[in-house]
Amino acid sequence: MKQVYLDNQSNTQVDRRVIDEMLPYLDENYGNAQSMHSLGAKSKDALEKARMQAADLIGANINEVYFTSCGSESNNLAVKGVAEAYKQKGKHIVVSGIEHFSVLYAAKRLSQGGFEVTYLPVDKYGAVSLDDLKKSLKDNTILVSIQHANTEIGTIQSIGEISKIIKERNILFHTDAVASVGLIPVNVNDLGVDLLTFSGSQFYGPKGAAALYVRKGVKVVPLIDGGIQEGGRRAGTENIPAIVGFGKACEIAKAEMEQNHGKLTHLRDRLIKELPGKIEYMYLNGHPEKRLPNNINFSVEFVEGEGMFLFLDQKGIYVTSGSACASRALKMSHVLTAINVDAAVGQGSILMSVSKYNKDDEIDYVLSEFPPIVQKLRDMSPLYSHFKKTGKRLEAGPGTDYEHNHK
Repeated sequence: MKQVYLDNQSNTQVDRRVIDEMLPYLDENYGNAQSMHSLGAKSKDALEKARMQAADLIGANINEVYFTSCGSESNNLAVKGVAEAYKQKGKHIVVSGIEHFSVLYAAKRLSQGGFEVTYLPVDKYGAVSLDDLKKSLKDNTILVSIQHANTEIGTIQSIGEISKIIKERNILFHTDAVASVGLIPVNVNDLGVDLLTFSGSQFYGPKGAAALYVRKGVKVVPLIDGGIQEGGRRAGTENIPAIVGFGKACEIAKAEMEQNHGKLTHLRDRLIKELPGKIEYMYLNGHPEKRLPNNINFSVEFVEGEGMFLFLDQKGIYVTSGSACASRALKMSHVLTAINVDAAVGQGSILMSVSKYNKDDEIDYVLSEFPPIVQKLRDMSPLYSHFKKTGKRLEAGPGTDYEHNHK
């Protein structure tokens, strides 16, 4: 059976060159980077080389990059760490309503500890309103956290414009760029951010290594106390093999970004353009143009998402419903809810994300196998049967004419 992996927003296949770079640090170069002997020095050198590679990818200084275990840890360190460091200045934080749960739940935890949190709404594409942002800022606002791009619907935020508004008020700005770094050009100076999260597992690096950029002069209270690692901001023995792989992935991503971008965009656009021609009542979620090059997100009406996933899996096509942290919840994601997708239609959402390893013949396979699956599920649906007989949806009220509302 043919296998097509289209869950790359969740995790990517590790580049063979990354694996080769990691192997010596799993075998002969196993010293602790904090040890003073020669074997430790090799690990320390590898650690700092990876830091340089990571900093180079995002246009940062080498002493502004701190390694963590994953994007969620980096987000927690940014949000909670800044809040703790600047709580004497104020206790108000602003985040968007479609952030990753690691930002939303970190903000929720702070609200339980006396902080005030404002959740910014987004438009139908998932974009934050600059006017709403301006209105949300207060004299006691210490941090704004708005993602660079959304992993689920692919919309890229206007971070540069957002930053200008925030900087006018001398407020710190964090962006979760896990979805974008390594896929599109990201430069911390051009974006004007103070903190930025990125993770190697999203661009063909290993799981277990990510980073947080912290602009020089910004204070962050550590989440993990213990040793002196990462300038005292993240205690714990460094995962040298994973960090080495992360650094190599950063180096490769920068060198090959342009060619990868062209390939991803080509594959993405094939699915976005050709699938609706084969499946009726299928609607694209997210911005049609300001979109990640690997992201395809559709809502398919009259179909349950769970059924689609199971039948696609049987055909060797691996997809998801949105955030990997929420896909087992079997309910419409907070992102689709925020962009006002009709609840009945949102239950049939599907997220495909392509990688540099996908090929045109795999897209052909999806285009061939997916439409019959949808038709099979619709043939079993009383909602679809009623619609075909009457031309009307069973439920009346706002949002039921989804095609009209979505456009």
